[in-house]
Amino acid sequence: MKRVTLFVNGSTQHGKVVPVNGSLSDLLSIASTKLGIDATNVYNERGGQIDDVSLIRDDDVLYVCEGEPFIDPVPEAVPLEQLTGSHTDWLTLNVGGRYFTTTRSTLVSKEPDSMLSHMFSDRDAWGNKKDLRGAFLIDRSPEYFEPILNYLRHGQLIVNDGVNLLGVLEEAKFFGIDSLIEHLELAIKNSQPPDDHSPISRKEFVRFLLATPTKSELRCQGLNFSGADLSRLDLRYINFKMANLSRCNLTHANLCGASLERADLSGSALDGANLMGVKMLCSNAEGASLKGCNFEDPSGLKANLEGANLKGVDMEGSQMTGINLRVATLKNAKLKNCNLRGATLAGTDLENCDLSGCDLQEANLRGSNVKGAIFEEMLTPLHMSQSVR
Repeated sequence: MKRVTLFVNGSTQHGKVVPVNGSLSDLLSIASTKLGIDATNVYNERGGQIDDVSLIRDDDVLYVCEGEPFIDPVPEAVPLEQLTGSHTDWLTLNVGGRYFTTTRSTLVSKEPDSMLSHMFSDRDAWGNKKDLRGAFLIDRSPEYFEPILNYLRHGQLIVNDGVNLLGVLEEAKFFGIDSLIEHLELAIKNSQPPDDHSPISRKEFVRFLLATPTKSELRCQGLNFSGADLSRLDLRYINFKMANLSRCNLTHANLCGASLERADLSGSALDGANLMGVKMLCSNAEGASLKGCNFEDPSGLKANLEGANLKGVDMEGSQMTGINLRVATLKNAKLKNCNLRGATLAGTDLENCDLSGCDLQEANLRGSNVKGAIFEEMLTPLHMSQSVR
């Protein structure tokens, strides 16, 4: 008959010598009784889990646990009551299942008014609990405790990548590490963008586009792209409603069917962009460049720029058959050599607008302001019926 020595997982103290009879479940039942735990797993000295008693040899040393992973046994920590009173005595802490070894001086000297200092300077005042290895139990997150312990060791805030500073801040507040709280609050402030509405870069947006299925509706409503380079990107049918696209580079971008309603496009470059069926109602494109753009949709879907602010825009050579520019503002705009056949320009402000060389056949200019507008070299004559109020 084989006999083995059983220890609680991670401990080398208070072992029990028991016989090995029957099955593994019989051995676990004996271990539960002898060690006072609800034993579920058995490990050998190297941490290998035993699932069959036939693998056990006579005089083996085994470690029994209640389901947790194997813990390499270490010598019992020195009990607090045996300390000599020296502030250089070593301590082992069990913080949320993870072990930390440090000196008592580290815990009490840096922040004498902290909870940790009180816990380990007054020996029995806190009734510190210990685990079976003799380590002092602290029910907190080990991930957030590590930066705190390192700070107490050398006075520097060092946080590993991926550790949430807010979690460390909460632990610092819990333990009352006041000087660390100030460091953390400053670090959190510096790690945040200066403005929640900071512009989105081309790299960020391209990554976003690639991660979005082509058939999914892409909503960029109200986002800030100010100054971004979005040239030559496929931006079809994207919702840019009320987005900030000021000073953007959108040259040769495909904005077919995109919604730019109330968007800010002031000072942007859209030369050569595909704007078939685009919706730009009440958008602000003052001072933008839209030379050689195509607004003309062969399928009949008309671009809608009703009420848009197009002051001073340069739309020279653009294809705008059937475009809706009703009550839009085109003061001082350059529309030289544009195709405006069948365009709706009713109530539009065309003051000082250069329309030379344009094709305005069947365009509706009724009620528009054409004061100072240039109509030289028109491809088709402008009939009175097109412009009367």
